[in-house]
Amino acid sequence: MILQTPAPPPPLPPTFVVSDQLPPQIILLIVLAALAAVTIVFLPLMKALAGRIAGGGGVEVRQLREELDEMRQHIAALEEGRAQVLELEERVDFAERLLAQGHERAGRLEEPR
Repeated sequence: MILQTPAPPPPLPPTFVVSDQLPPQIILLIVLAALAAVTIVFLPLMKALAGRIAGGGGVEVRQLREELDEMRQHIAALEEGRAQVLELEERVDFAERLLAQGHERAGRLEEPR
């Protein structure tokens, strides 16, 4: 003979009820401890990030800025040299034109002979 047992009741839906398990003072203490831990961990990181954003930077940033200033000075010197080369080029062109005109005049004076 087969006996049939009644079906077990359906499981209760999972709910997160902490207040039934722990007193509210303990819950408050856990929340405050978690906030303190998060603050202790993230405060130095946030200060470092704020320093970088503000431009405080570290030693590497200062070295890079000094190197950038030196490069700007070199570029300015090169631009001055370029301007001098252009001026000298104009002078050479002028001198070549004067020489060419002198040869043309000398050639015209010699032909009538």
